[in-house]
Amino acid sequence: MKKSTNNIIIEFLGLIIGCIFMGVGLNMFFKPYTIAPGGLSGLSLVISKFTGLSVSIIMLIIGIPLLVFSIKILGKKDAIKTFIGMIILSAVLKITEPLSTISATQDVLLSAISGAILLGTGLGIVFSVDGSTGGTDLIALMVNRAIPSLPVSKCLTIIDGMVVLSAGIANKDIETGLYSAIALYIIVKVIDAIISGFNYSKAFMIITENRDELKEAIVNDVNRGVTIIDGKGGYTNNDKSILLVVVNNKKQEVHLKKFIKKVDPNAFIIVSDVHEVLGEGFKSIAA
Repeated sequence: MKKSTNNIIIEFLGLIIGCIFMGVGLNMFFKPYTIAPGGLSGLSLVISKFTGLSVSIIMLIIGIPLLVFSIKILGKKDAIKTFIGMIILSAVLKITEPLSTISATQDVLLSAISGAILLGTGLGIVFSVDGSTGGTDLIALMVNRAIPSLPVSKCLTIIDGMVVLSAGIANKDIETGLYSAIALYIIVKVIDAIISGFNYSKAFMIITENRDELKEAIVNDVNRGVTIIDGKGGYTNNDKSILLVVVNNKKQEVHLKKFIKKVDPNAFIIVSDVHEVLGEGFKSIAA
């Protein structure tokens, strides 16, 4: 019970802090130049430009009906959490509205970058505590229900693209749309960095015939664990071993490549970025 109460408090605080970052980013940096990097917040900024209504009011006018229609998709618990997040964000946007009159910078690009960093940080914090502020993802979920062949990710891309395009139309300036696209890209990258905790991890899949020698080099010299999978070459039909290794810094990555080249120059290597690694030697699964 105590743990559950602590989790609720952490989620609530995370939601408030995340919404504060979002409110400052939207009002201080995006609103003065109608930079709309997708999402419900971006759409609300564009509509605010046309109508003169408050961004916070527009978000509620659009967001609440969306939430009502998507209750069956989200479930009652997630719908309640999303409603709370929506109310908190709208309140923060209203409180921070005077920031839109502050001329933080005359450089539109700098404003787009600064706002994107703040908005991305805020969303990253909200997502990290399993929160939600509603948004165009609800539209994407409903469209996916109506057209199952259209993935949610494609729906979101189309919707965000339309919002970015509408920013340029609202300002009658194609550059505004381009700045919005830049901001959207930065937001996505910042969210990924916040959620993954800025972890640097690379996964190596090494296909080799010199299993034992390479395993010893990895364990003793690179100081990483290794998982060995038995395999067979599809072309040569020769028995091979697949060594799976995850490194957590650039130095280990360079060392591992050098050892592979030294031990088995004919090894076939697949290197991929890893967003999160849980287990011994990395982050605890329970964290």
